[in-house]
Amino acid sequence: MSNDLDKVNYLVQGLRAGTVWVNCFNVFSPQTPFGGFKDSGHGRELGEYGLSQYTEVKTVIVSVPEKNSKIWSSKHHKLARSLRSGYSDKDAKPNATVRDMLNTIVSYPPTKQLSNEEQDQKYLKCVNWTQNNEVRQALQMLQVWAPMDIEDALELLSPNFQHPTVRKYAISRLQQAPDEDLMLYLLQLVQALKYENFEDIKEGYKRVFPGKEVMLTSDDKEAQLEKDSRDSNSTNETVINRSVSVYPGEQGSTSNLNSFNDLDSSQRVVGLTQNLNVQDLASFLIRRACRNSTLANYFYWYLLIECEDQEPTIKQDVVVRDMYLTVLKTFSQTLIRGNHEWQKRRDVLARQQKFIDKLVKLVKCVSRESGNRKKKIEKLQQLLSDPDVFKWNFANFEPLPLPLDPEVQIKGIISEKGWIYSNRCGKENLDLKLTPYRVLATSSKHGFLQFIDSVTVAEVLATEGSIHNFFRKHHPQESGPYGIAPEIMDTYVRSCAGYCVITYLLGVGDRHLDNLLLTTSGKLFHIDFGFILGRDPKPLPPPMKLSKEMVEGMGGVNSEHYQEFRKQCYTAFLHLRRHANLMLNLFSLMVDASVPDIALEPDKAVKKYKISYV
Repeated sequence: MSNDLDKVNYLVQGLRAGTVWVNCFNVFSPQTPFGGFKDSGHGRELGEYGLSQYTEVKTVIVSVPEKNSKIWSSKHHKLARSLRSGYSDKDAKPNATVRDMLNTIVSYPPTKQLSNEEQDQKYLKCVNWTQNNEVRQALQMLQVWAPMDIEDALELLSPNFQHPTVRKYAISRLQQAPDEDLMLYLLQLVQALKYENFEDIKEGYKRVFPGKEVMLTSDDKEAQLEKDSRDSNSTNETVINRSVSVYPGEQGSTSNLNSFNDLDSSQRVVGLTQNLNVQDLASFLIRRACRNSTLANYFYWYLLIECEDQEPTIKQDVVVRDMYLTVLKTFSQTLIRGNHEWQKRRDVLARQQKFIDKLVKLVKCVSRESGNRKKKIEKLQQLLSDPDVFKWNFANFEPLPLPLDPEVQIKGIISEKGWIYSNRCGKENLDLKLTPYRVLATSSKHGFLQFIDSVTVAEVLATEGSIHNFFRKHHPQESGPYGIAPEIMDTYVRSCAGYCVITYLLGVGDRHLDNLLLTTSGKLFHIDFGFILGRDPKPLPPPMKLSKEMVEGMGGVNSEHYQEFRKQCYTAFLHLRRHANLMLNLFSLMVDASVPDIALEPDKAVKKYKISYV
């Protein structure tokens, strides 16, 4: 008995000292008999710490049921996956489903390309990155794999993959993408910067620009800039000043663009490209943006919005904002210190910013004018004719390149996806006559929209009576169907099919005849995407957004054009589903973006989108 009590005291002391491993799940039978100890009644002194079993080793297992209940899962994971865990693991067999799947993959000929579900990134998802043995094996396999598709590599930049080697592998694949494809993914890649190592980004700035402060200083001038940035009239201009300041406290202006003209351009470019570590995402994007004017424009505005000071009522992650500000400063300084072509790109960006800042002030001044629409127009004409009001001549200024881009901010997410859908359908030789108009967000409150000459379906019905009458008015042909030119009807049917499938996949809501637009060439397209991913202000909305008026424009449900519409929908869905992995990867990079319908349930956003492809 005394020997048993000594053992119990030893266990209690070890438990108090933290040298005894506490199992948080009662895997074994409660209260295993322990010599004569169980009948002695001394077990009550341990309280809730019941003894599970006793071994001769110093570390024993004690059960605490109310604690975390998944330690057994971690232990089972180690035992089941370790190559050195014993003969029992070597004898383990997969279940019938897994066995058949593995046999199918093994039986493939060497020339067969594996599907997205069978290949590399799926394996990486199974790796426990906290286990050194698994990490070592995974990285070894990563080196011998055949190169992953660029579209599939986007998934490796999501928050699910934090290991730096895996992320660098993804960037190495992105380096093979042409600028045209990179522009389609640029918005998501900018969002993926949130999952990078922020300290590495800061160190990269210090390495490229030694001696420069990474973040803002707290002197009076910067404090004033912070104050000015809260004014919506100068928010973007303030961010520009922060980003182009060579030294803390200097005025950020376009005069800095010429401050390095005395240096040899070749020396500047060589020095910058040698210092930039192109293996991390931030420097990769900076490097590609510096070499392409359109990419530079996209990249600049995407970063600028992330650097914008939010209103006090909106929660903002200061650490993330500072990271984006560091990337913006690195990008701006790289352009400034580059060759003449790079400096011209920075000059264009500065001129864009100045123009937009003046334009926003003009629009706000007009909006504050009391009275009806006529008075506001008169006020606008007055301000436009007087260049002294805003120190800017809106009627006569130097042409300014302003390439618009598909922006995802708020309602523009469908526009951005529309360009990707259109691109993928083009690669499948499927012309759905889509009209993915351009959107450029210059802040969270204002931006630019591409104008498409069109009228709403509601206006068409009010003025012409039907869609057929509208088409007959602009493209009459007696020998054509319904007295309309055949190519117009074909365009109408294809565009209806394309947007029905796209709005279904994205779960677009709040559809009515005022946000359906029609062009004289027969193209139908959607605008106003305030509700996505199944959200809709109307109860029980249909999954397929197809109105009675749209069907009547095809000739009714019994017409040949309606049957062609159904075939086009089926074909479009199958073609787009082939690229579902790309769409899901891009969506997974947007879960932490400030898109309202995604921010509501970020953990369910990708799942909702994935269900649409089933």
